[in-house]
Amino acid sequence: MLLKLILLFTIVPIVELAILLKLSGYIGVGYTILIVLLTGVLGAYLAKSEGKGVLRRIKLEMSQGRMPGDELINGLCVIVGGAFLLTPGIFTDAAGFCLVIPVTRETIKFMIKKRIKRMIDEGTFIFYYRK
Repeated sequence: MLLKLILLFTIVPIVELAILLKLSGYIGVGYTILIVLLTGVLGAYLAKSEGKGVLRRIKLEMSQGRMPGDELINGLCVIVGGAFLLTPGIFTDAAGFCLVIPVTRETIKFMIKKRIKRMIDEGTFIFYYRK
């Protein structure tokens, strides 16, 4: 797991830098910086508004006595997507928008639920509950 994280935190920035350098060669440095700034601002706004909606739906489900499982996954997606959107780069911005925009988030949420179900069935998903 540690090796995967090390690779993730070294390879992704190198790929992002390569993409940004290539893009700046096509459209110029100024426009590349403008794209990075605009996606950061737009991403922060979108993540904030989607996050507020998720919190509202979590509160509603809890007030009705239901466990907000789907909304908790939505919240996780919005948090991770927001972090990706604040990270400069084209690849992370694309991933961030996919996690924050509700239409694409539904597909990702379906895949996450499927993976969690498979982990539970295999016995590799461990859940600790403390009172």
